[in-house]
Amino acid sequence: MTTPLSDFPDVEALVVQLLAADTAVSGTGATVSRDAPPGFAGTTAAVLVSRLGGTWVGDLYLDNPMIQLEVYGPDKATAFTVANAARHALLALAGTTQGGTTITDVVEQDGPRWMPDYLYQAANRYVNVLKMSLDVH
Repeated sequence: MTTPLSDFPDVEALVVQLLAADTAVSGTGATVSRDAPPGFAGTTAAVLVSRLGGTWVGDLYLDNPMIQLEVYGPDKATAFTVANAARHALLALAGTTQGGTTITDVVEQDGPRWMPDYLYQAANRYVNVLKMSLDVH
């Protein structure tokens, strides 16, 4: 069986867009992005989105990405609040359609957990990993 060329969605851009539009996340004042904003030191509210991998099932046009959320705040309590808002927003997307992509499931794989950041030493950071299942027909 031949696997069709992959043309899966840019899930990082999709997650950034959806989290930025979520009122609970935006209400925290957090920046949502793939990359840290200029001058970022890990001490402001931010949600950084990364695809960690996952699987593409070409014959079925299914993408199963692992999404990591690195969530920062000016203090541990704020970082935790932003992490919970982002986590809740992603988990609530199961069963929804965004453009031509149906998010069939979202399952937490790890976290949110407190994790030191070796790049930004003054950071208050929580990390969360979620697996998404996307139908891209």
